[in-house]
Amino acid sequence: MAEKMVNPSIFQHLQSKIDEETLVGEELRDIVNLLEKQEKSAQAALSRAHSTPTPEVSSVVVAAESAIRYEIDTIQKLSEAASKHPYYKYNGIWTRNIQDACFTILLCGWLGGYQEVFSSSSASGQLLTIEQVGQVMKVPVNLKDRDSFHLTIEEYLHALISLIDELARLARNSVTLGDYRRPLQISRFVKDLHAGFQILNLKNDILRRRSDGIKYRVKEIEDVVYDLSLRDLVPKETTE
Repeated sequence: MAEKMVNPSIFQHLQSKIDEETLVGEELRDIVNLLEKQEKSAQAALSRAHSTPTPEVSSVVVAAESAIRYEIDTIQKLSEAASKHPYYKYNGIWTRNIQDACFTILLCGWLGGYQEVFSSSSASGQLLTIEQVGQVMKVPVNLKDRDSFHLTIEEYLHALISLIDELARLARNSVTLGDYRRPLQISRFVKDLHAGFQILNLKNDILRRRSDGIKYRVKEIEDVVYDLSLRDLVPKETTE
């Protein structure tokens, strides 16, 4: 009988490693699935901003902050589980959900939430930095010194683009609610973000393509403001 050229134990060992990785992936996906459900609840709360008069938006912010707390708790569980394993081996499982969670925090902050993390108080219209979002999430950001769970610059930038898309929609809906100041506020804010993105030299192809679309959101908002000016509805004391 011919002697076997390959020891079957090699493949048994490989199978055990595959099984281990499968279990890790399943554990992480279970956490991410819960996070996804919580994101939907937070986004549902924030969507009320499109049908709520500006003076009453504080109630939307309170509801959104409450919903986002559940996201933060789950992100903590994800961070604890993910940090036991190589970050870039598994981060594809959760990166889209972290982008979405970052977006809900950014939008809530823009609407007037998370005043405790801002250096100065303002009713609305402020941008949370990546460090401030990390503070809200209770996770480190842009880690370079260790292989652990963190919020990446790319995830933050994707969330910023989602924020711009949402504010373009809010500009139109604000007019429907009779609020003619907010579109101008949004226009200035989005133009500043657009200028910031133009400074960046983006290497990520998906992120670069998405950022190319910001100019269209700027144009949409400009059209809203222009239509208000044609109808003489722009507040006189407000200038672009």
